[in-house]
Amino acid sequence: MSPTSHSPGTSGGTSGGRPGVTLAHTREDLDRLVDQARGAAPDSRVAVVMTMGALHDGHATLVRAARERVGRDGFVVVTVFVNPLQFGAGEDLDRYPRTLEADVRVAGAAGADAVFAPSVEEMYPGGEPQVRLSAGPVGERLEGASRPGHFDGMLTVVAKLLHLTRPDVAFFGQKDAQQLALIRRMARDLAFRAEIVGVPTVREPDGLALSSRNRYLSPRERRTALALSAALFAARDRLAAQQALRARAETLPASPSRAEALSRLGESRAAADAHAVAQVAQHGQGGGADGVRAAARAVLDEAAEAKPPLHLDYLALVDPADFTEVPDDHTGEAVLLVAARVGTTRLIDNLPLTFGAPA
Repeated sequence: MSPTSHSPGTSGGTSGGRPGVTLAHTREDLDRLVDQARGAAPDSRVAVVMTMGALHDGHATLVRAARERVGRDGFVVVTVFVNPLQFGAGEDLDRYPRTLEADVRVAGAAGADAVFAPSVEEMYPGGEPQVRLSAGPVGERLEGASRPGHFDGMLTVVAKLLHLTRPDVAFFGQKDAQQLALIRRMARDLAFRAEIVGVPTVREPDGLALSSRNRYLSPRERRTALALSAALFAARDRLAAQQALRARAETLPASPSRAEALSRLGESRAAADAHAVAQVAQHGQGGGADGVRAAARAVLDEAAEAKPPLHLDYLALVDPADFTEVPDDHTGEAVLLVAARVGTTRLIDNLPLTFGAPA
């Protein structure tokens, strides 16, 4: 099968964006496209955005970032493949949306040159591969513990797609923080030449992180699901308040009357709970990572009582180097992650945080 070129106004074509996007289903077609792109100009660069389809504006943001990075003369390929290796027993492989015609339009409008949409047989011609990558210890934590084998399957297909697309740079969303960390580690450990770039999470106007699974939520379930982002934002606000109050407290002389002095700063937070603020400033009690966790958990606990309820899988505040929980006195970078189920839909979200510097 030869590649199919779509252009605006044709079936499966783009709506704006570049003049046309080429749809390839086989490795041979993809090879020809990449060879042509690299031969068109000596300095042309290839970028890839890997997806499982059902493209939304979060994916489009990745494509736009890729186009900006490689420039007008570069080549941007979007892969669309629902990878069975990263779905466990009872997960939504059969339910996962397949919307290839719409995906081609979204990819083209965002600036892609080609969409590579192989079949399972094309990706795994001998059946499920006997040799797979292992995600190691990080892949066994959090998402890996909730979905055993998920990250091994993800890394296996990402490695294969990196070989097939031969990119200079690959773009992934930061919404899947643990996935992005593992891909970066894989690229470093196995000497992949492609640069791995993370793109910030795209959110809907109500704060919910964009996800292909959002379409499964009923209106009532969606209201409950907003607790995920609300919990992250509450934690971020708590951290900012803690650090701002600590910075102000450090300018005051150490004495038993510190609470009264803080109250005189005239800030509503300090005046409302001057004693607690003084304890934070003087002893660090409740003012570190534990306080941030508590702020997020309070929102999630409330959502657990909603109708329909939120069923929490995990809430974790981790070191991005190894995805282990940080201590209360942690300084530096951290990631707050949450995973929960609302109805039959499982959602994840995260927010990077920095401890130690005043807000």
